[in-house]
Order: sequence, then C-alpha cells, then structure tokens
Amino acid sequence: MSDLKIRPAAHDDIPAIVAMLADDPLGAQRESPDDLTPYTEAYERLARDPNQHVVVAERDGRVIGTLQLTIIPGLSRRGATRSIIEAVRVHADERGSGLGTRFIEWAVDESRRQGCQLVQLTSDASRTDAHRFYERLGFTASHVGFKMSI
Repeated sequence: MSDLKIRPAAHDDIPAIVAMLADDPLGAQRESPDDLTPYTEAYERLARDPNQHVVVAERDGRVIGTLQLTIIPGLSRRGATRSIIEAVRVHADERGSGLGTRFIEWAVDESRRQGCQLVQLTSDASRTDAHRFYERLGFTASHVGFKMSI
C-alpha cells in the first residue's frame, strides 16, 4: 500500500467515481454514468462545503477507490461533533487488497483530527459482507435507519 495515495477528489475524477458507484447491484439501479451533469453539480456543492470531504484512492495515476466523509457539529452528546462515512467504493480489481481498511482508517483518523467524538456510517441492509467488514474494524450495529424519498 506504500504506492497508494489518498487525496481530495478533483473534478476530473468524477467519471471514475461514478463508475465505481454504479458497479454493484444497488448502484446499477440508482446511478447514471452516461449523464455526469448531476454528479458534476453535486461535486461543485460538496467542494464549496468545508464539512464535506470527498476523497479518492489513487495508484499509478488510476483512481481505485472513493469515499465521502461528512463532519457534523451538534448539540447532542454534550455538543459532540460527529462524522459520517458514506459512499465507500473500491474498484473491482482492488477488492480484497486492504484498500477498504486503509480508507476507513483514513476516515477515522481525519474524524479525530477534525475533533469528532463519534464516527457513524450506514450500509444497505443487503450488504452483509460490508457489515462484517465494518464490525471487524470496530463498528457496532447500533441503530435502525429509516429513509423517505422526496
């Protein structure tokens, strides 16, 4: 992993990021890699927000992973700041290489650096392999999540 670089995502990384988001059964249903316009607009919003960190893993000039880290100041838990890890994706060629572990370690370290007292993440109920992965890294399944499309 010494040749691995984790860096902020750039505009030119959008096609590779979207391709990874679409490269699984759930993503294939909800992502549209043929039209990057909404992703470009979202990237611009994220890039302006200092509490949003979209990063990529790069090896030999090739984007091989991505994740988003959101920092959320709050009042609960005695005014604790928390972070949320989302959209963790590793290129199919790199799965099982240790990149996922390295990514989560980066996100936890960055959360500490940003003064967070809690790191959260969600994972679709169908992603049982991902659940085992997060539990191995010290995360605990502690809540039931709800969504509403609007």
